[in-house]
Amino acid sequence: MEFDDYVIILQILVAVFFSINMLLFATFFKKECFYTSMRYILFAVTLLCDSVQLVLGYLMLILVFYKIQMQVGICFVLCFTLSLYTTVTPVTLTAMTLERYVAICIPLHHAQLCSTHSTVHVILIIHAIGLIRCIVFFSVFFASVSLSFYTQGKLCSIEMFTINEWHDHIRSAVSQFYFLVMCIIVVFCYVKILKVAKAASGDNKKSKQKALETVILHAFQLFLCLIQLCCPLIENVVYQIDLRLFVIIRLFNYVMFSIAPRCLSPLIYGLRDEAFFLALKSYAFFGLLERTVISNRNAH
Repeated sequence: MEFDDYVIILQILVAVFFSINMLLFATFFKKECFYTSMRYILFAVTLLCDSVQLVLGYLMLILVFYKIQMQVGICFVLCFTLSLYTTVTPVTLTAMTLERYVAICIPLHHAQLCSTHSTVHVILIIHAIGLIRCIVFFSVFFASVSLSFYTQGKLCSIEMFTINEWHDHIRSAVSQFYFLVMCIIVVFCYVKILKVAKAASGDNKKSKQKALETVILHAFQLFLCLIQLCCPLIENVVYQIDLRLFVIIRLFNYVMFSIAPRCLSPLIYGLRDEAFFLALKSYAFFGLLERTVISNRNAH
């Protein structure tokens, strides 16, 4: 199979998952219980983050593959945005895991801690955490190059903003710190929910068991996302050796650690969550039925 064929397959995958994300996002606004609940609001945030990453990641991959250059300033905006939302996604997943912990382990405080007002603050904190990682990485680049460099034409890649080896070590250290903190939080929530699930009985036990399974899926999704934070470290080494090999490795990483984790969001909330699944099925079915009726009327 030629490399162009892989690009076509990748384009189809991106189009399919982007369409699914948009369908889920549209469903999110169909019921008040969704856009007034922290759980579903954070889910909508992950959908937006996933969509931005899918589109920007694919665009940058194609630009590198076909060796299309752009101004460094424009490339910086793309890379900064991609880097930000690459971090925001796992942080949001961690927040969603904490929300499940509050709902199951301290339900009396759930309404207060997970209100709509609190959700706005949580989203701002999530983006602030994402910005810290980006600022730490890109500030070294700002201090090392002249303004004229931003007007030059270059192949757009995050590796271009790595000045030297110690700069790469800083990015690695920050990514590993994020990885460690988020893993500790997820494991803590899992252990606490597991204890409550074991002590529960009847329908209550089923509900808590389902919450536990959701946390496990979030943990796996988070694991893939966190691996994505470390991918640039490998790609940066290959980038210095062979550009074509770099594109192949980036393509593999993009499919495995960018697209694959985003397959789980529709699974967790589009299929496993009963309320959202019913709304999704109703919205998709009646939307299709309405379009069919309109088409038939126009035909007559």
